[in-house]
Amino acid sequence: MTIHSVYDRAFKPYGRVLEGYDTAELVSAMQRIPLPETGVSYEPGIGSLEACAIFAPLRDRAYGGMPIQLGLCWGRNTRLNCLEYHRDSEINIGAGDFILLLAREDEIEDGMLDTAAVKAFRAPAGVPVEVYGTTLHYAPCQTSDEGFRVAIVLPRGTNTEKPAFEPACEEDRWMTARNKWLLAHPEASEARDGAHIGLKGENIDIAASL
Repeated sequence: MTIHSVYDRAFKPYGRVLEGYDTAELVSAMQRIPLPETGVSYEPGIGSLEACAIFAPLRDRAYGGMPIQLGLCWGRNTRLNCLEYHRDSEINIGAGDFILLLAREDEIEDGMLDTAAVKAFRAPAGVPVEVYGTTLHYAPCQTSDEGFRVAIVLPRGTNTEKPAFEPACEEDRWMTARNKWLLAHPEASEARDGAHIGLKGENIDIAASL
């Protein structure tokens, strides 16, 4: 699989690189958090990360003063498994280089997305990358056996407890958490746990491309 850079023109429909943020303190704070023994972990908000000086500029400049959370996705992963989207942009900042597997919301047809539409983008360590709200994404992928640590910035409350309501349309059935709509590949554990199976084709694994 071709792995593009987030600086390539091919990334423009999916997001952009943000400028003017000092990420050194945040990167250092992420590096102090041990990797899980296996798989991937995610926490929507982590106090030691939200205490970093970058928190206020991200809130005020990147999100226009809206309440935000600064959490972490970290572990070891090379597979697609699922794609999700939110009603807003997500900002990713890696302690090391990482790879995003992305598609566009408008490529979903009748509740399904063909994984042949997915593209891979590599982001350098410490560079803030905005992923647009119309971009489908999921857990980052590592660039080495050392795994990955990626800070995840989102509006506060995202990825927390799912609101209780009676589904009134098909998209309502894709929601798995607050402000989170998920399409799972049949091979993913999320599908076995009841998530909407919305990916067809290969469950992409970038291990051979690293």
